[in-house]
Amino acid sequence: MKQFKLLIGGKLVDGASTMDVINPAKGEAFQTCPRADEAQLNEAVAAAKAAFPAWSARPIDERRELLLALADAIEARADEFAETLTLEQGKPLQQAKFETMGTAGTLRVFAGMSLEPKVVLDDDTSKVIEHRAPLGVVAAITPWNFPLVLLANKLGPALLAGNTMVLKPAPTTPLTTLLVGELCAELFPAGVVNTITDQNDLGGVLTAHPDVAKVAFTGSTATGKKVLSSVASTLKRVTLELGGNDAALVLDDVDVKDVAQKIFNGATFNAGQICVAIKRVYVPDAIYDEFCDELARLAREAVVGEGTDPSTQIGPIQNRMQFEKVKELLEDAKANGKIIAGGEPLSRPGYFIPPTIVRDVTDDSRIVAEEQFAPVLPVLRYSDLDDAIARVNDSIYGLGGTVWGKDVERAQAVAMRINSGTVWVNKHLDMNPMLPFRGSKQSGIGVECGEEGLYEYTQARLVNMAKPGAA
Repeated sequence: MKQFKLLIGGKLVDGASTMDVINPAKGEAFQTCPRADEAQLNEAVAAAKAAFPAWSARPIDERRELLLALADAIEARADEFAETLTLEQGKPLQQAKFETMGTAGTLRVFAGMSLEPKVVLDDDTSKVIEHRAPLGVVAAITPWNFPLVLLANKLGPALLAGNTMVLKPAPTTPLTTLLVGELCAELFPAGVVNTITDQNDLGGVLTAHPDVAKVAFTGSTATGKKVLSSVASTLKRVTLELGGNDAALVLDDVDVKDVAQKIFNGATFNAGQICVAIKRVYVPDAIYDEFCDELARLAREAVVGEGTDPSTQIGPIQNRMQFEKVKELLEDAKANGKIIAGGEPLSRPGYFIPPTIVRDVTDDSRIVAEEQFAPVLPVLRYSDLDDAIARVNDSIYGLGGTVWGKDVERAQAVAMRINSGTVWVNKHLDMNPMLPFRGSKQSGIGVECGEEGLYEYTQARLVNMAKPGAA
C-alpha cells in the first residue's frame, strides 16, 4: 500500500495521526493517509511565511517555468492521478482522466499569464503606474467534488503571482492533493507549497491564522459564511466560490430530444456533484409532458456503477453525509412531486443514487429550493415566460444558469435577465480557465480563473510620480 505524506517546509512527513479514506463505490476504507494536528498546521504556515520573501523576489519567468514543470509532472503521472481520483472520489475513470489533464492544462493557462505594470495615467504633470504585488501566504481550501482541478484554479495564480501556499483538501478526498504535494516537494523551494489534511477540525485555525494573507475557498455556502466570519478579525483577502441552484430555462421552440439529452448530461455529470450542475429545469406547458418523458427515458437507460468499470456513466455520491442528505431530499420529492425515474438508493454497497427525475413539483419544495448535489432533477412547468424568469431568479443562489432555444437572439435576451454570474446559451458546463468565473448573491465573493482571477492573488499598488517641472 502506498504511503502518503504531508508536505511541510519542503519535507514529506507523517501526520500526527492517520485517518481512513473511504471508497464511495464500496462504502469502506481502501487507504489510510496522514492527519495533521494544529502544531503541524502552524509549522506549515511558518514554512510558507519564511519562504515568501525569496519566492516573491524570484523573477516571474522562473515561477512560470516551475508551474509548467508541475503541469508536466502531473501529466506524466496522469494514470496514477486518475486512478487515485476515481477511488477516493468515485467518478468514472474517464472523467477522472479528463480532470487530471484539465488540471495540467489549467496550470499551463495561468503560467501563460503576466503581471506587467500598467500605466493608468500619463499627462503633463503626472505618471501613474499600477503594479501587482503578491499578498503573502495563501490558504487554499478545496472541496471533494473536483479536488484536482479546483486546486489548480488556486495553485496556478497564487504561485505565479509570487505567493506561498498551504493546501488543505476535503477530508474525504485528500490523496490527490497529497500526490500534488509529492511533486511540489521535488520541484519547488522548501516552504513554497505545503499540504495539510484534517477531519474538518483545522479549517477555522487556518482561516483565522494571523500569518495567512488570503483564503481561497471552494465549498458550500454554509461553510463559506463561516470562512468569511473567520477572516473578518484580520481582514484577510478572501475568494469564496460557493454553492448554486442553477436553473435551465427551456424555450418553446427547442428540439425536445436534443435539448433533453444536453440538460440530462448537465444535471448528472459527476453524479450531479458540480456547483454549476443543472439542478432545476423550467419547461413550457406545450412540451412539458414530452420533455419529462424523454428525461425519464435517459435516466432509466443510464449506467450507474463503480468508476473503475468502463461502462459506468454515473458513479456514486462521494460521501455518506451527502448520501444521507440526498435520501432526505428524495423523501421530500415523493411527498411533493411525482418521481418518474429513479427515486431510491441502489440496493448494493456504496453510496449510489440513480439518476432521478421529478415532475409536477412546486418551487417551494426542498428538492427545488435546495442544492441537491446529486443526479436528481426536478422539472417545473410554466405558461408565462416572464413568470418563469422571475421563478428562476427567486433563489438565494446565483452561480450559473442556462437558456435553451432555437432563436438564439431571443435566448440571449432571456439570458441577460438571469441573475447569475455565468449564463450559458444552448450549452452547459463550458468551463475555461481563461474566463473569469464568479457567483452572485450567496454563490460567492470574488473571481476565479481568467486575468481577474489572477489579480485576486495580488495587491494593486499605485506609484504616482510628479513629472519634472510640474507645478
